[in-house]
Amino acid sequence: MRRFGNSVGTLNTAIAGVTVVALCSGAWLLRDAGGTHAPPQPSAAQSVRGSSDRAPAPHAAAALPPSPPDRIRIPSIRVDAPLTGLGLTARGSLDVPPPEQRNLAGWYEAGTTPGERGTAIVAGHVDNADGPAVFYALGALKRGSTIEVERRDGSTAVFTVDAVEVYDARNFPDELVYGTAAGPELRVITCGGGYSEKTGYQGNVVVFAHLTGSHA
Repeated sequence: MRRFGNSVGTLNTAIAGVTVVALCSGAWLLRDAGGTHAPPQPSAAQSVRGSSDRAPAPHAAAALPPSPPDRIRIPSIRVDAPLTGLGLTARGSLDVPPPEQRNLAGWYEAGTTPGERGTAIVAGHVDNADGPAVFYALGALKRGSTIEVERRDGSTAVFTVDAVEVYDARNFPDELVYGTAAGPELRVITCGGGYSEKTGYQGNVVVFAHLTGSHA
């Protein structure tokens, strides 16, 4: 794995692949007779390569000052979860939220805070040994949906979903997902793709969103 450089873009790119491994054990599906309750996966219509006659994306809002996030809400899939900061493990890889806390997501606190210019990263488990976790339904999210992130400065950053993709771990597009953005953007990541009893989930569901507003 690459070591961290000095820029946020380099920091974000360096965590690529780690999220795939750490969030994707699939212990619940193993116990559940091979995944009869597998989480929903994105349809081709929600991809950046989807229908060309879709409505244009809403205009981006001006970036907000940096402020750590405290909570993420995705009303259309009933996510309302606290956020914990994610750092690095002793091996230099991205840590993950404690799997036993099913309704907890994490944000990469060495990178961009949600709402400021750049690419902010939020990650969470799709399930744990007991059942669905915070981002179980992430693959069902639709383009145009709203994601709200409550920030410690009292503001709420409002993002609009541009695309929902699923990527195989072997072909994960590091730069596209983790690379630096010119404006305030958000990536929300969990497990997805095919499932194997030997290795667990084979990839990741990634939501791409950009800032379209804020409120107190």
